[in-house]
Amino acid sequence: MNRENNTTINKVAKITLLFWLMKIVATTLGETLGDFIAQTLNLGYTIGIIITFTFFIIVLLTQLKVNKYISIVYWLVIIGTTTLGTEISDFIDRTLHLGYTMGTVLLISCLLLTLFLWYKKYENLEVYPIYEKQKEIFYWTAILFSNSLGTAFGDFLGDYFGLSYLHGAFVTGGVIIIVVILHYFTKISHILLFWIAFIFTRPFGATFGDFLTKPINKGGLELGTLNASLVSVGIMALLIMIQHNRQKTKRVE
Repeated sequence: MNRENNTTINKVAKITLLFWLMKIVATTLGETLGDFIAQTLNLGYTIGIIITFTFFIIVLLTQLKVNKYISIVYWLVIIGTTTLGTEISDFIDRTLHLGYTMGTVLLISCLLLTLFLWYKKYENLEVYPIYEKQKEIFYWTAILFSNSLGTAFGDFLGDYFGLSYLHGAFVTGGVIIIVVILHYFTKISHILLFWIAFIFTRPFGATFGDFLTKPINKGGLELGTLNASLVSVGIMALLIMIQHNRQKTKRVE
């Protein structure tokens, strides 16, 4: 079993309530921003993937290069995975014409393979703290697939079951609530519950993003992808500032 060097400074965010709030807002932003690039700007899903992949690689390399957890860098990578995940899911469905069902199955398979390889090397799937670069790469790969899966699954709920975007958010939000209850009142592995929650916060954010942007006659608020993205950016910036200030306060103490 490989052991990480505990003298190295942790690279990833601690799992707190603020983390989950930021994750949901980041996924909403990823959904609306991805749709803005591909649909509103009419660049298409192939160009959308190129743009979002380039952004993701830049922020990921920055994250891998820094030697400690920096809130804004970390969350830019999360936003990068959510935006790229939106483009990947839509590319699978609308360009490759595999459909949301096949896309969901494909992305679940990729995620499970990543987690299997991670567990095989480290004999655990602990997500905090993370010191070693290779484990961090597993971490970000799993996050990218889970965020892509979330988009596909959120669209699958609406396409296959005919749920409105708001109803889809209620379904995925209900799953998240169940996970929280299981976390506090059962002895089920916290790692298993983390990955379930992480996967389902993506479709929750995705369906909420659709709810903000889609036409009223389709169950949305019709804010448009640009306005919804700007609102999400503002909320995300505020939450990053709150987290940064909390970190400074703890260091002073």
